[in-house]
Amino acid sequence: MTCALLFRLLLLMALVSSSQGKRLGPTSRLRYSRFLDPSNVIFLRWDFDLEAEIITFELQVRTTGWVGLGVTNRYTRVGSDLVVGGVLPDGNVYFSDQHLVDEDTLEEDGSQDAELQGLMEDAVYTTMRFSRPFRSCDPHDQDITSDTLRVLATYGLDDTLKLDRDRTFIKSIFLLQIVHPDDLDVPEDTIIHDLELTDFLIPEDDTTYACTFLPLPIVSKKHHIFKFEPKLLMHNETMVHHILVYACGNASVLPTGISDCYGADPAFSLCSQVIVGWAVGGTSYQFPDDVGVSIGTPLDPQWIRLEIHYSNFHNLPGIYDSSGIRLYYTAQLRKYDMGVLQLGFFTFPIHFIPPGAESFLSYGLCKTEKFEEMNGAPVPDIQVYGYLLHTHLAGRALQAVQYRNGAQLRTICKDDSYDFNLQETRDLPYRAEIKPGDELLVECHYQTLDRDSLTFGGPSTINEMCLIFLFYYPRNNISSCMGYPDIIHVAHELGEEVSDPMEGMMAMNNVEWTPENIKKAEKACKEAQQMVIIKTIDELVENTTGWIPDIIPTTRGPCLESSGGKVEPQDKTPAGFRAAPVALSGSSTATLRRLSLAALLFGQGALSWLLATLQVGV
Repeated sequence: MTCALLFRLLLLMALVSSSQGKRLGPTSRLRYSRFLDPSNVIFLRWDFDLEAEIITFELQVRTTGWVGLGVTNRYTRVGSDLVVGGVLPDGNVYFSDQHLVDEDTLEEDGSQDAELQGLMEDAVYTTMRFSRPFRSCDPHDQDITSDTLRVLATYGLDDTLKLDRDRTFIKSIFLLQIVHPDDLDVPEDTIIHDLELTDFLIPEDDTTYACTFLPLPIVSKKHHIFKFEPKLLMHNETMVHHILVYACGNASVLPTGISDCYGADPAFSLCSQVIVGWAVGGTSYQFPDDVGVSIGTPLDPQWIRLEIHYSNFHNLPGIYDSSGIRLYYTAQLRKYDMGVLQLGFFTFPIHFIPPGAESFLSYGLCKTEKFEEMNGAPVPDIQVYGYLLHTHLAGRALQAVQYRNGAQLRTICKDDSYDFNLQETRDLPYRAEIKPGDELLVECHYQTLDRDSLTFGGPSTINEMCLIFLFYYPRNNISSCMGYPDIIHVAHELGEEVSDPMEGMMAMNNVEWTPENIKKAEKACKEAQQMVIIKTIDELVENTTGWIPDIIPTTRGPCLESSGGKVEPQDKTPAGFRAAPVALSGSSTATLRRLSLAALLFGQGALSWLLATLQVGV
């Protein structure tokens, strides 16, 4: 008897090993979590396996009714996928992979691609845990990607599956976070240093860029900054658009006080090498364990420029603010000194976006061939490990693409579903190497259907920007590398006679922005010669020129065939299928499933039961 049970146990363990690989099980710890609603009624935990391309969710809602979790898009809830489940009064559970056919109506998917791992209800909470592939072969399922995703959560007060808009919430989340802060080391000798404005009276203007110059920590030997976080006053959070810390060259002559960063006194725009930055929606960020911002050596900056962008759209008077950035530093040195390289479209009015555009693409080119000359020393290969994307309200997507010897090498980073209200520093799943001579192209995608006048590049939130900050090591002296098109060429392509860039910018106001002219302007901007501006920490500036290369879209990988339910022939994509893992339970069927709670608990505890039986047998 014991031998037979042992054989069955080994067989079951082999099945688990072969089918799950690194997949998260029903009791695995899920590293990430977030509340999804303002009242903290809906709490989500999640984790994922990049290799298997499987994500696991655990939704806990303060209700004894049904719960639902899925993914939607920016513009409409129609077509959203939604996994729903609950526990009936008799103890039976129900669970189903569904989608919204209109704003309020759910319909079950023909292919059931979510795998139930647990469903429980007590007097206060209903908790549903399930896994699903990043990309199933069901057209009703939204892909889980490395973009910002709009996570949809909803629930009912009983077990009637009916959507209520008052209990439906959408939150933008970057689900595929590569590094969790708990996985990183925190040195025991950590020291905190704050860089902040003190009791600054926010002007009643729509947009204010406030700058001041502050010293970095004074240390007797080399230290590394390894983490930063925003310091925001709770009642002023919505007014602070971004905070940037720029390193100053030690030869710079710096002004005192607080002034407009880009106003009458040009001294307040000195220092252009970003070392840390925060924007709307971001939180704290800790660098990988092998990199840090070096301070304390003769080559390190001693002073910084603190820039805070305020948006006071309601023109509120008498608001004082003391926001800034908190730095964490240590004497325990990391292997590499890090830097930040700013890429994109040079921010000034030659950057224009027509009104009424369903889609408009802008480009900023960087050519690295002059980096060594401007650096004053050989530039080692740049190892990029993280990034921060930045546009204003019209931005819909961004990407940075790398070219070598005239051929596209890789997409370094992208977000095809950018959200202005979720701008955070993100880690790459790998370290991207940039060699001297490579070209880097930033593409920004905008939509201006809600605007009836031109949008120009500029500092205000109602202006636009197209920027990507690459976090890399080892540090060099290059602070930014950005491009812009020949506006005279663009104006001529649009039928406007101009002779200088200023006339070219003004001529854009004369164009009738029909859909045809919008596309013509986009094409002209892409085909125009780009002026590339490269800048160092010591304010040395060099110009070069180049042309925008084509971007070859990244093909999607194969979808994962459902482990239960029918996949229609028309659902098959050219990318083909990946075989589904062997299901360990009957949780994936094509109908709304009702399982007894006892049966579900038995399925989850079968392995423990076998072990206990073996011990008794021995």
